Order: sequence, then C-alpha cells, then structure tokens
Amino acid sequence: MSVNDTTHNNNSTWNRQVYHRLKLALSLGLRQQLFLAVCDDLHLRNQVAARLHSTLAYPVGQVLYQSSNTQENSTPAYPRLVTLRLNLNDPNPIIQINQWLANYPPPSVGASKDTPGRPFPVPAFQIVGVEHLTKQPVATQRLFLHYLRLSEQYFSTQESSRFLESNLLLWIPRPWLSAIKQSAPQFWRCRTGIFVFAGEPTPATQNLGYPERFSRSGSLDLGNIEQSILDESVNQAELRTATTDLKFENNSDFPAETQGNGGHKTQEAAPQQQESTNRSGSRSNNQSLSSLSYISSELAELVIATINTNIAQDTEDYLQPQQILLEIEELHEKQVSGEVLAEAYHRLGTLYRLRIEQGESTLENLMVAIIAYQEAISYDETSPQLPDILNDLGTLYWMLYRTPPNSEEGQTYIEQAIEFYQLGLKMISPQTHPETYARVQNNLGTAYGDLARFSHPSENWQQAIIAYSEALSYRTADMDSLKYAACQNNLGTAYWHLGQYNQPIVHLKKAIAAYNEALVHYNPEEEPLKYGMIQNNIGTACWNLAQYEQPAQNLQLAIDVYSEALKYRTPANVPSACAATQNNLGTAYWHLANLSQTTKEARQKYLQLCISAYEEAIALAHSLSGTPLSFDLLASYNNLGLAHYQLVIDKSFNGDKATRSQHLEVALDKHLQALNGLSKQPEAYQTTFTYVVKTIRAFHNELGIQGQNLALSKVPSHLLPEILSKL
Repeated sequence: MSVNDTTHNNNSTWNRQVYHRLKLALSLGLRQQLFLAVCDDLHLRNQVAARLHSTLAYPVGQVLYQSSNTQENSTPAYPRLVTLRLNLNDPNPIIQINQWLANYPPPSVGASKDTPGRPFPVPAFQIVGVEHLTKQPVATQRLFLHYLRLSEQYFSTQESSRFLESNLLLWIPRPWLSAIKQSAPQFWRCRTGIFVFAGEPTPATQNLGYPERFSRSGSLDLGNIEQSILDESVNQAELRTATTDLKFENNSDFPAETQGNGGHKTQEAAPQQQESTNRSGSRSNNQSLSSLSYISSELAELVIATINTNIAQDTEDYLQPQQILLEIEELHEKQVSGEVLAEAYHRLGTLYRLRIEQGESTLENLMVAIIAYQEAISYDETSPQLPDILNDLGTLYWMLYRTPPNSEEGQTYIEQAIEFYQLGLKMISPQTHPETYARVQNNLGTAYGDLARFSHPSENWQQAIIAYSEALSYRTADMDSLKYAACQNNLGTAYWHLGQYNQPIVHLKKAIAAYNEALVHYNPEEEPLKYGMIQNNIGTACWNLAQYEQPAQNLQLAIDVYSEALKYRTPANVPSACAATQNNLGTAYWHLANLSQTTKEARQKYLQLCISAYEEAIALAHSLSGTPLSFDLLASYNNLGLAHYQLVIDKSFNGDKATRSQHLEVALDKHLQALNGLSKQPEAYQTTFTYVVKTIRAFHNELGIQGQNLALSKVPSHLLPEILSKL
C-alpha cells in the first residue's frame, strides 16, 4: 500500500476495507507485531479505535480459556486489546505498556494445588494521542522519536519485558509518519504493516466517540484458487508450477450442502414471494442479525454484507448463513456445551468455505469463514475435525494474502497460514492419514514460497523444499500419480529459486531431476498443457545451468525441450504461454549463437532461428492486447533488434546490400519501439539508446553515407541532436 495514496473515489469503502484488514491483523495472535495506523481525520480515528476496542478487548471466543471449573469461572475478565493514551510528559509507549502489564499481569487459568495453570495471553496495545505532540515543545517531540529509536531493542533482543509477547498498534497522523521514517529508521524497519485511512485533517479536540457501522463493501474477486503462486519470470524465462494443489480438506461428518433443521428460528418464515418481498424480508432479517447479543457484531455484520451481496440469488441459499447465525444465538441462550456451539460455528464456516471453493472468493466470504472456524476452535479444542479446520484456516489466510488490495500486512497473513499448517501437521499422523499429511505439507511448501517474496528468500525456499520433500515421502506415484507429479514440479521450482541464491549448479540439477520425475507421470495427450509447462520449466533450468557449466550442451538441451513444449503450448490453446516459450527459445538460440565455439555457419543459422522465435513471441503478444505477459516485451524488442544487427555485422554474412539494409532497418525499428516504452526506466533507456547509435553506425559502415541518412530519416526528430553528437 502506498502511504501517499490519499485520494479515493469512495472513502467509506476504502476505510472499511482498511479497518477489516487491520482488525484481522490484530486478531491473528502472532507475537511482536508492530502496526502503524495513519489517519488525519481525528473523528474517524476515534471511531475506528473505539470499534477495535469494543470488538477485540473482550471477544466471545475468550471462552477458549475457560471451562466448567469453578475456580476458572471466578477469574476476572482480562482484555485482549488495551487502549492507552500517550503520556505527553514522558512520551515512551514501551514504558507505558510495561507499566500497565506490571499493574495488571495476565491471570493464570486452571490453577490448582498441583498445577500452576496457564496464563492468559498478553494483550495487544493501541496507542492514541500522538497528534497532541504537535502542540508540545520541540524537545518533547524529539524525546518521543528518541524513545522510538531505542525501542528497537525490544524487537531484536531478549529484553526482560512482557512487551516482547505483545502487539503494538500506533495511531499517527500523516506528518508523524514521515518524521518516524526519517528520524527513527530502526523503529520503521521493525514495522509489520501500515494501514492508511482516508480523510481530511481535523483539529485534535474531539473525544473518543462511538463506533461507526460500516456499510457493505463490494466484492473483491480473488480468481481461481488453483492459480500458480510460483509464476515469477527470470530474464525472459517463464517458470510455473503445474498446480499448487492448495485445496481445502473436507473430511467432516457434515454434508457438503449445509441443511437447515428444526433448530433454525427462521426456517418456516423464509420469504417465498417475488423479489420485492425478498428484499423487504432481507432488510427485516438483517435488522434482527444486527441486534444479536451473544455473537460478535463483527461476524454478524459480515454475514449481513454477504447476504446483501447475494440478494438477487436463490432466496433459500442466501438465507442459510442467517439461519445458522440465529441458531447459534439460540444455542448461546440455552447455554449448551462448547462442543455443540463449535459444531454450529463449524457449519457456518463450512458453508462459506464451499462458496469460496465455487469461486466466490470475496474478502467478506473469506473473513466470515475465518472467524467462524476460529470460533469453532475456541469452543472445542479437542474436536476430531481440528486438523481439517487448521488446514482450511491456513488456506483461507493464504487466500486472504492473495485478495486485493495487496498491502504490507500480506506477509503477516502468510505467516499466519504457515502457523496453521504447522499446527495441523502436529495433529495428523502420516502413518494413518498419509494423503492428508502430504497435502498439508504441500500447502506449507507453497506458503513458504510466497513468504520468500517478502523476506529471507534463501531460507524460506529451503523450508519450501523441506515441506515438499516431506510431502513426497507420503504422496507416492502409486497413490495419485498426478498429485505426485504436481508436488515434484513444485519441488523443482523451489530448487530452481534456491539456485538463484546459493550453490546454483547443485540446486539447478536437482530442479531438473524433479521436473523430469514429474514429466514421467504426465501423458501429453491427456494433460497437454501441464506437460508443456513442465517441459518449459526444464528448458529454463537448463538455460540457467548453461551459465555455469557445459554451455553448448545445456543450451541445446534447453532448445530441445522448449521445442517440445511448443508442440503443446500452441497459439490456439494457450497463446500467452506459447509466447513465453517462444521468447525463451529465442533467448536460448541467441546465447548458443554467441558461444565462442560455435562455427560461423552455425551462428548464422542460430541467429535466424532466434529471429523467428522472437518474431513469433512478439506477434502473439500483440494479439493478446490487455493480457498480462510473463516476459518483458520491451526486452524482446531489443533482443530481436540485436539479433538482426548481429546477423549483418557477422563476417560470415553474405547477403547483398538490400538484404543488409532490410535487417538493419528492422533492428533500428525494434530498438526505437523499445526506447519509446522505456522513458521511465533511465538505465534501460540509456542502454537501448546505445543500441540505436550502434545500429546507425552499422548503417554507415555497411551502406555508406546514404545508409546513414536512411537511418537518420527513421529517427524521431527530438532524438536527432543527441544521436548526431554520438556519431
């Protein structure tokens, strides 16, 4: 998220989305998270801070730490979130937090004569009042920044401070964001996420207000949950997984279609009239949901939002979550056991999980599923469904990271996904449930691959390899050959990435071995696209290996497998993938042509083949207007231009003047096309400008002054002064 982006067409929608993401980040329960919330509108800040406090300080799920033990029931309520106003006399937020914890230490639950019990978790803290520092002396303002600089020790060392176990949310106006970034860089580097609310600056004179009810937000589509997460391009090489295999488990005893029963309050009252009656009934039922006593207002509001989103769809379908919520409310009123409540919350989460699997991957649906599943766990930690729920929560958080708007807290969501996967794995016996164990390990590897984009890439790709390898210990080809092959492909991609950071020869060879193992289990006639994709991956790994050893042999291998991939990655089937592989093929031919051991005759042949491949890639790219490409089209223009240039200046070239002129004209045209798109990339622009000058010189060398004049006539007039000074 850009902290400079303050203009939004709909501030209410934007602020609602930011609030939901901030609340989820605080709800994760991870230790030592530092969040910055930026808000210039003090009235809005007060409302959001109060809303966070009301929903997080004493959540319904706190029952997780209670039981029927009378001693535990006598334990006083202990908050999960504490709101503190910055002490302007001594503006040290860390000291304030430690002082609060010293005065109100977390109580122990379940203590007896023989057992010490377990303490409540240390609460998160939100600090407000930083805006008042602007009215304080400069010395006080500097003291605050000094304390922030010193606070780095609490994040990086084992100080004797309970704060190490807590999360901190610091509310600041925009000017203080810049001041912290510049004057407390250590504190800035420790941040986990920045949440920017839109609003006009207001004087710091208002009191803490009541929480505002946010209106329904629009759907935020994620896309297909089977999308590859390892889709990074390297130079001009595309590298994808065959499938992430990142799926939900559904081994519960509940039916796939969540059914109503006699316990639902509204079953007989479901509206059956025309659409106008449906809308009226929805408003009435929404009103009843908004006044529930036991269910968190956050969960009820999100369910209302999803009902409103689906109002034009089948009446019974969109009322299902409402019926389940009302049933849960009734169960709370009857004070039923935790197991029964957990089962009801689990049905709610499963209903939304099924919707997500069917493609309704909206932000609201993801959040309802997450909250419902977490409530289910809080009421029954011993459920036999717990491993499945933990795996589902891991996948839901991974999908939350993938749901726009993509922002800094994405790393937090991935880390939470990893934590849930790891918790699930501790409860799954690989001997008795090898398929489930392998799937969760594969999901864990996928999450580590995403985490590598944020930090410690070498370490995280190594963790991904460990997870994929563990999955393959229990996911054999005999069990499910396609899933086995997909996991081998993921392992190959992880090795490929690790090879970019250390031991390239070792890891690239392991990548190629894993890809080849995957390839054995794909029938090109039955799985042509996946077969072609893995061939493309092998070609990329061979091309990469050629930079380190046996260049001619490995480049020829790359060319062979790229050519094989193109039998299945055709313009008709997958034009964007075909373009990427054609681009890769052109790059491999270019490098093979320029090896010192390549003969003159072979060089001419390879350059011609290089030109053909690049031309095909560029033509396909143009036919896919608006479709994202996995390779740099401007680099392809330059590469094609260089191939034409190289062909002409090579001593073995025996074409006539007309042919020479034709090649040089194409070279100049492609470099100028690239130059036109590189105005905002100074370094690449200068490199391409050098290619333009070299090509014009080649016109003069090959075709004389008339050739140079021809070249200059094709150059835009604003470039001529600088070009003439270089000739």
